[in-house]
Amino acid sequence: MTFTVHLEPSGHHFDIEPDETVLDAALRHGHAFPYGCRSGNCGACLGQLLEGELDYGTDRPTPLAARDQPPGTAFFCQARAASDLIIEVKEITAVECLTVKTLPVLVQTKELLADDVMRLYLKLPQDEHLRFLAGQYIDILLKDGRRRSFSIANMPLNDHLLELHIRHVEGGDFTGYIFDQLREKDVLRIEGPHGNFFLREDSTRPLLFVAGGTGFAPVKSILEHAFAEEMPQSMRLYWGVRGEEDLYLNALPQKWAQEHPDFRYVPVLSAASKQWQGAQGYVHETVIADLAARDEDFSTFDVYVCGPPVMVRAAFAAFRERGLDEARFYSDAFEFQAPKPGG
Repeated sequence: MTFTVHLEPSGHHFDIEPDETVLDAALRHGHAFPYGCRSGNCGACLGQLLEGELDYGTDRPTPLAARDQPPGTAFFCQARAASDLIIEVKEITAVECLTVKTLPVLVQTKELLADDVMRLYLKLPQDEHLRFLAGQYIDILLKDGRRRSFSIANMPLNDHLLELHIRHVEGGDFTGYIFDQLREKDVLRIEGPHGNFFLREDSTRPLLFVAGGTGFAPVKSILEHAFAEEMPQSMRLYWGVRGEEDLYLNALPQKWAQEHPDFRYVPVLSAASKQWQGAQGYVHETVIADLAARDEDFSTFDVYVCGPPVMVRAAFAAFRERGLDEARFYSDAFEFQAPKPGG
């Protein structure tokens, strides 16, 4: 049975099938809902159920972002309609003009950046371009119907060649294939762009970026775009990894810091060697200490956080406690596919 979803405050409405989530139905009809991980962990999809009934099956997600939310808070990336619905959600107008495409791409370059990080350059077909916003991601479509999501690391100006940073996941069949079997000139299928982790260009507030591991990829896209657009506000990047060898493009943000006086770069190691002279510990704690030492307030920043879910959740909770406006927190939590049992 098909139900109808009414959106407030926009007044939009769309049909939803019983086997699809509210988010999937909204995206299918071209409505730009906020979302990130699509697994119920990051909390980006939260909205309000005003009327009607939702079905979560047996597993209702409980991200940290849901705490202290009013009754009726809903996870639209997981919820399915059990009746006609009236919901409240802040639609993101910046992505409404983008077209999600399914395209073949040629693996133009395969480059090992670190022992466990591979950079791919994917070339689109001739006369094809993928219009995307800095910070968004694509899905690589597998032959068995599964998909794997990877952030686009280049800025939107270069929309005919896509740059991806792929971390090898121990026991992961797809990342193992990327590292060991995929060859240059091979063809993959992609779908995109996706995601609401993108640069809000209408803001004039200072920008604070926190990246964990390959969460550097979408931040790289955003920063390169911001530099190209000559955005006037100050920007900071804190990049958290385990060891110095995991700063797989460390020279690049160092170069940005030399070229742009209003940009500051702080690499942070959680398992530093004795020779390391820089910041150590958890990256979000370094951010807190740094701002406190400068007598600065989180409430003045737009904050972009991308990386492992545990890091994103910890940053959200800690920054909110210290004055961050939740509406100014933009995140993308990287979810990794669990390895197959026994291998």
